[in-house]
Amino acid sequence: MSAQPVHDNEIEQDEFLSPADPWVTIVWNDPVNLMSYVAYVFESYFGFSQARAKALMLQVHNEGRALVSTGTREKVELDVQAMHGYGLWATMQKNGL
Repeated sequence: MSAQPVHDNEIEQDEFLSPADPWVTIVWNDPVNLMSYVAYVFESYFGFSQARAKALMLQVHNEGRALVSTGTREKVELDVQAMHGYGLWATMQKNGL
């Protein structure tokens, strides 16, 4: 699969995203991981509530991607590496909100 770049104007602001945070973590849909596993990862790694984790998982599944964290470049790099460690496809980009 080839990743299509996400342009800053395509990112929708969410209640947990802060315009002051310069980087975002994007988790992409993949044909491998179960939806329940993706929700579990969001709960266990990010500490999201079960409802929030499920909503983000459904966004990944239905829209192809979800923004799951924001912060400094170093923090987001760690989040992306953690998602890779869980077997999820994740990327980072500069936040243009």
